[in-house]
Amino acid sequence: MEELKALGLYRHTRMVSGPQGPRVLLDGKPVLLLCSNNYLGLADHPRVRQAAADAALRWGVGAGASRLVSGTMTLHRRLEERLAAFKGQEAALLFGSGYLANLGVIGALARAGDVVFSDELNHASIIDGCRLSRAEVFVYDHCDVEHLEWGIRQAQGRGALIVTDSVFSMDGDVAPLGSIVELAQRHGIRMLVDEAHGTGSIGPGGRGAVAEAGLEDEVDVIMGTLGKALGSYGAFIACDRRMAHYLVNAARTFVYSTAPAPPAVAGALAALELLAERPRRVGKLIRNAAVLRAELAREGFDLRGSRTQIVPLVLGGAELASAVCEEALRRGVFAQAIRPPTVPERGSRLRLAAMASHTETELVGAARVLGQAARAAGFDPRMTPASAGSGLLATSSRFDSRARLAPATEDRPARPPAPATEDPPATVFDFEAAERVAEAA
Repeated sequence: MEELKALGLYRHTRMVSGPQGPRVLLDGKPVLLLCSNNYLGLADHPRVRQAAADAALRWGVGAGASRLVSGTMTLHRRLEERLAAFKGQEAALLFGSGYLANLGVIGALARAGDVVFSDELNHASIIDGCRLSRAEVFVYDHCDVEHLEWGIRQAQGRGALIVTDSVFSMDGDVAPLGSIVELAQRHGIRMLVDEAHGTGSIGPGGRGAVAEAGLEDEVDVIMGTLGKALGSYGAFIACDRRMAHYLVNAARTFVYSTAPAPPAVAGALAALELLAERPRRVGKLIRNAAVLRAELAREGFDLRGSRTQIVPLVLGGAELASAVCEEALRRGVFAQAIRPPTVPERGSRLRLAAMASHTETELVGAARVLGQAARAAGFDPRMTPASAGSGLLATSSRFDSRARLAPATEDRPARPPAPATEDPPATVFDFEAAERVAEAA
């Protein structure tokens, strides 16, 4: 613990009093909340709260068992049907969380001897799902379709799965889904898209980045969460019926977990109904995000290509990020510092999140405060720190567990031509070797 403190990496919880609105009491102090995933402001909507309360009275607080025992209720089936229709799919399957959904689905679709192709900035749940699947993992450079294609060629027809976030959780940019889908179809590879931060936030009616790209019929499995834009808790998988039946039998986190609690399911169902009735909430979120990005750019911050409600202010060192966070708090804005291992060394940042429930005036003022806080902490927003990517590998350990998927030859270069980087370009997690190194250390 002392070492973590010395490195500026010690973490602690902060106490929020009251619901997740645009303004909260944080450790007893009123602040503007700028880091919540309650993107549409539905977590504290009266209809959502009432639906959850009514469900607790009618169905009880807990489901009591796993879905394959006695935990499947009419409420679960109703939400699954609504989610399938919302995502333009034949079926949907509820999971306890997005983390559980990714672990279960990746483990069901990729096994030892297969290859999973994963974007380097994918969420930790995808990383851990890859690890537990025991498949080899080719980590392609962020949104680099050429690098992905090179890795697929090296796999030489082995069983494979491509996994990518749609909206990247620490950077707010969007994956080139059209190009990745075309590549997956050309090589006959299944594709899983994590829409945790896209569902309810972008696309027509908030249906996500897959719908925005017109690819509902082209992606094999879509994951979405209920605990972000939909304001509740839990997650779901949307896919065709055959895939859903397979996952009921093969996704261990579905088989061996208690079914989602009725109040959370009912709350999500009410939020989904509100989204269908009032899609303008999505438009408000998109406009608010644009206001926040424009005002931060005016302050001189480099926004790293974000075009969504997630806006990163990459500052560099962990201690600096913490200092800017505290300076902003003193001025009445809560924007949490994100530090390693969530992001790599020199990639610490404030990860901002706009909500539909913010006012434009609040967001303009917040941008000014963040500029002042950065300068008070000794950071010039117009300076770009080095090594500012989110970094997949930074989430796991202090050592480099990567190796080439296949040896380079004159006919098979190590990767498509690109600027030199610190790390080898074609990468695989060899988890067994990594664990041996960790144990030896």
